[in-house]
Amino acid sequence: MLKGGAKVDSFEVRLFDVDFDELTVILNVNDAAALRVNVGDRVKIRFGQKEANARVSLSRTYVGKGEVGVCRGLRDVLGLTEGERIVLEPVMFPRSSEYIHKKMRGEELSAGEIRSIIRDIARRELSRVEVAAFVLAEQFKGMTDSEIESLTLAMIESGERIEFKERAFDKHSIGGVPGNKVSLLIVPIVAASGLLIPKTSSKAITSPSGTADTMEVLAPVNFKAEEFKEIAERTRGIIAWGGSLNIVPTDDLIIRVEHPLMIDPVPQMIASILAKKVAVGIDNMVLDIPIGEGCKTRDEEEARNLAVKFIKIARKLGIKMQCGITYGGQPVGHTIGPALEAKEALEALAGKGPLSLVEKSTALAGMILEMGEAAMAGRGQEVAREILRSGRALSKMREIIEAQGGDSRVKPSDIPLGSHVTTVNAESDGYVVRVDNEAIKLVARAAGAPVDKGAGVILRFKRGYKVSRGDTLMEIYSERESRLSKAAALAAELVPVQIEGMLLGKI
Repeated sequence: MLKGGAKVDSFEVRLFDVDFDELTVILNVNDAAALRVNVGDRVKIRFGQKEANARVSLSRTYVGKGEVGVCRGLRDVLGLTEGERIVLEPVMFPRSSEYIHKKMRGEELSAGEIRSIIRDIARRELSRVEVAAFVLAEQFKGMTDSEIESLTLAMIESGERIEFKERAFDKHSIGGVPGNKVSLLIVPIVAASGLLIPKTSSKAITSPSGTADTMEVLAPVNFKAEEFKEIAERTRGIIAWGGSLNIVPTDDLIIRVEHPLMIDPVPQMIASILAKKVAVGIDNMVLDIPIGEGCKTRDEEEARNLAVKFIKIARKLGIKMQCGITYGGQPVGHTIGPALEAKEALEALAGKGPLSLVEKSTALAGMILEMGEAAMAGRGQEVAREILRSGRALSKMREIIEAQGGDSRVKPSDIPLGSHVTTVNAESDGYVVRVDNEAIKLVARAAGAPVDKGAGVILRFKRGYKVSRGDTLMEIYSERESRLSKAAALAAELVPVQIEGMLLGKI
C-alpha cells in the first residue's frame, strides 16, 4: 500500500558488506524525500518475483541519487548483485502490529491474529521493536492454553518439517540451570540402546551455554534438513542447532529479541519447544523441569502446573510427553560455559564425571528408555547406568561426533579454554550455604560465554561443602583480559558462593 500517494520507483543496487539487526536499505536523502519516507520507515523491495520489507536508513554521501545501498541480509534474501535494479515502495504498518497492541492490553488473540503476527515475523515485516513488544506482552499479560496452541501451530507452519518412518524420541529442558549439559550424555545413552533420538536445541538465551553451544565445541551443529535426517538415522542420534534446519524460522528471529532482554516468557517457551519437536518428527519426549532458587519454576507446585500445561498441549499436537521435575538449586556438575561443559561431559561419558551430572542424565535417559520399551518399567535408570558404565555411550558419542564432522578421538584435555584465568577464594572457614545460580550465570556471561567458547566458570565447592579460608571457590576463564576483569568485579559484587559466617557487607 502506498504511503500518502508516494510514487513507486526503481533504483540501482549498491551492495554494502555490512549486517544490521534488521533488513535495511540506505537511501539518498533526496530520494527519500521524493518517496516520502524517513529513517525507520518501511519500504517494500521488489526484484523480479521476489519481495521483502526493509527499514530505511539515510545518507547524503554513501549512496547517490537513484542508488540504494543494500545490506548483506537483504542481498541474501533477494539474491541481489551489484548494479541490478529494484523497485521500492513505501508501506504502511502491517495489520499484525494492531494485534500486538491488542495483546499488550491483555486481550485474548484469535488463531488468525496469532497466525498473522507469526507470518509477518517470518517475512521480516515486523521490526525488532514490534517483536519485542509481542514477547514482552506474553511475559506480562500471559496467554491462554488456546492461544499457546495457536501460537505453536503458527510457528510450525512458518518452516519446513522432517518426518521419520519410526518413533522418534527426545529430551528437552526448559532451562534456567547453569551447567545443564545432560543432553550430551542422554543422547548417546538413548542412541546406544537402539532408539532414535534426533536432538535439536536452541543456542543460549539467558544461560552461559545452550546444548547447541556446548556440542559445537565438539562438532559442527549446523545442518540442512536432509543432512540432519541422514545422520540421525545412521547413528541413531544427533545433537544439532534447530536454527540451521529452517524448521520454525520464526523461533530464531524471536530468540534474537529475547537474548538481549534475557527473558523467556512461558507461552513462548512452550510454543517454541513443542513447535520444534513437531517439526522434526518427535512423537515421544521427556521434558526436564528444574525447580529451585534461580530456576524458571521455583517450587514443585509451580513445576507440576507447568507440566500439566505442557502435556495437555503436547497431546493435542500428537506428542506423548512425560515430565521430570528435577533439582535445580545449583549448577549441574561443576562447569559452566561451552568448552568447560563439553570437557566435563566427555569426562562423565568416560566414567569420571560428577555425581550430580551422572544421576540427572541417567534418570532422564531412563524415562526415555522406558517410554521406548528399551527398559522395563521402573528399571530405566538402571539400564541407562549400565550403558554408561559399559562404555557404549562414550563409543556412541564418538560415532555421533564423527558423523557431525568433528574429531571422534577428541579427549577432554584437547579442548582449549580461555587463557585468562582468575580465582574467587574463601574469605573465612565454614560451609557453603548457598550457590546463586543467577549470579553464576551473570559472571560466566560477563566472562564472554556463550559467544566465546572458552569462557566460563568452574565451581569447586557446592552447597554443603566444608571450606577453609583461602580455598578456591571458583575459577573464572575468559578469552579476553578486559572481559575477565569485568567478570571478576561482578563476582566480587554478587558473591555467587556464600559461606556461613561470611560478612556480606557493611552499611
